[in-house]
Amino acid sequence: MSPGGLIAIITAYLVGSIPFGYLVARARGVDLTKMGSGNIGATNVYRALGLKTALGVFALDVAKGFAGTRVIPLLTRHTFETSTFNLICGLAVILGAVGSVFMRFKGGKGVASGVGVFLGLAPLATAMSLGIWAIVVSISRYVSLGSLIGAIALPMLVAILGKHGATHDPVFYLAVVIMIIVIIRHRSNIRRLVNGTESKIGRSEPG
Repeated sequence: MSPGGLIAIITAYLVGSIPFGYLVARARGVDLTKMGSGNIGATNVYRALGLKTALGVFALDVAKGFAGTRVIPLLTRHTFETSTFNLICGLAVILGAVGSVFMRFKGGKGVASGVGVFLGLAPLATAMSLGIWAIVVSISRYVSLGSLIGAIALPMLVAILGKHGATHDPVFYLAVVIMIIVIIRHRSNIRRLVNGTESKIGRSEPG
């Protein structure tokens, strides 16, 4: 790999590491790490600061995922064709989001950043996955359940809608990796869902 490629991957990780939720909340006088679940993602921002601020944070996290996949590779003169390099940059963004160097390698759950990454790689599959998320959340009022089901659906949608089939599509394999990361990051939510103690939208319990 060229030095430029390595710099791009590191840059993608650093972009992913920007803790927008934490920074926005701090600007409003709130320390997210001491609120609700302590998570710095959009769901905890929603509980602490409301829907409008949470949507802004979500959009920023989506943007950094998209930038890591589509913009940063171009800075190293890589034309955008879905390649191993683009996928590595996308994965680097996600790793930054869930393990931010600026937050002592802690972070969010990778959902919004993952949406941004896959908007750059497989926009139709991502839009359909978001639709599934919205349906699940609107019915159950569990954001975590919607995120989990949306993440599980994404690889299947990529496989169905992709041109080369699952076994020949590197985007499918990245979708599987991201699905695993999202599930791991939602371990505590899964336990609470099983126990019936997970919080719903509009309540202040951890989520």
